Amino acid sequence: MNHSAQTNTELAKTIGERAAKAARAIATLSTDAKNKVLQQMADAIRTHTPAILEANKKDLEAGKAKGLDDAMMDRLALDATRVEDMASAIEEIIALPDPVGESYLLEERPNGMRVDKMRIPLGVICMIYEARPNVTADAGALCFKSGNAVILRCGREAIGTSKVIADAMHEAIAASGLPKDVVTVVPTPDRDLMAELLKQRDTIDLVIPRGGEGLIHYVSDNSKIPVIQHYKGVCHLYVDKDADLEKALQLLLNGKTQRTGVCNALEGLLVHESVANEFLSKAAAALAEKQVKVHACQRSIEHFDGAHPIADDAFGEEYLALEIAVRTVRDYDQAIEHLQTFSSGHTDVICTENEATARRFIADIDSAVTMWNTSSRFSDGGQLGLGAEIGISTSKLHAYGPMGLQSLTTEKFVVTGTGQVRP
Repeated sequence: MNHSAQTNTELAKTIGERAAKAARAIATLSTDAKNKVLQQMADAIRTHTPAILEANKKDLEAGKAKGLDDAMMDRLALDATRVEDMASAIEEIIALPDPVGESYLLEERPNGMRVDKMRIPLGVICMIYEARPNVTADAGALCFKSGNAVILRCGREAIGTSKVIADAMHEAIAASGLPKDVVTVVPTPDRDLMAELLKQRDTIDLVIPRGGEGLIHYVSDNSKIPVIQHYKGVCHLYVDKDADLEKALQLLLNGKTQRTGVCNALEGLLVHESVANEFLSKAAAALAEKQVKVHACQRSIEHFDGAHPIADDAFGEEYLALEIAVRTVRDYDQAIEHLQTFSSGHTDVICTENEATARRFIADIDSAVTMWNTSSRFSDGGQLGLGAEIGISTSKLHAYGPMGLQSLTTEKFVVTGTGQVRP
């Protein structure tokens, strides 16, 4: 494709049309055929590891020069292990059931008609993301297995790495005789081109943005195509009065410090007042050892050396760093009120040994992932058995939470009759 000779409007139209044509070519591929290509993708990524790491080194150098923050640099950085994780994630997708073509009986009508529902691909999905080169492989593989073409608009920070990853995937696609437009990397991060892509509603069926608040808002405000938001992750741990405090401490440390620059890291800690003195003294020592900056409410701050005071209406920040907000609550109801006010709807956790309280929490909190006695870091498609994820939707339509293969399909009605006509 000769990009230089086309305006952004023409280029966006061409990208959309070619992706739509490619989507028709893969919509009815057999599961075996798709899995064979996916295995070749995984193998090609492994073979191209040196080239991927070399491109990533250049992206990291450019990011450092640009002054990217630590969280973004962490998401951008690849090493041999992370590249292998991308290839392994594709193999996990191979092992998953193919949702395309699944059908079930909805009803047999009194007139003898049979009404079924069948899963079909969405068509063309446009992913818009920032410093996440792994999204190139994850989204490409997930969309391919679910019978969709994908347009990958990567941010400037990771575009060099993403192009090399896509080149590896294109080798596998080309070897199968399929059009390489099944996986398209937009050749430039030009925002005007992205704006034009968001207008291609005749060829693009869904837009999924992953990145900072600015990107999410821009896409949502400017898209003429349905958008599934991957909004910020303000995740919380609530330590109930009936919590096992050692268990709670491990959930806190894992959720906050295991990897900070990701959307499923903890950003808020709520502690029931009846266990606050005992738990917060333990938490203070453990967080200090990990050099976590603490923002504490008036009732919590005495337990922490050097904590920063935070007003009761100032919670809800996504730090993406060794930083957390802490609040002591008088009871369960105040904890729920806090979460309903400040949670972003991504992931919220309760630590308690009281099953009735846990079941109540699960009913009261409608976050996309609601957890009982387990780390927020498991709020991830791969960890929840979906294979790689295309994102974690914080919109409730048409998917909510980690989006795997099934979330990339829709259902159509299939009606079978024997010549019935409507009276």
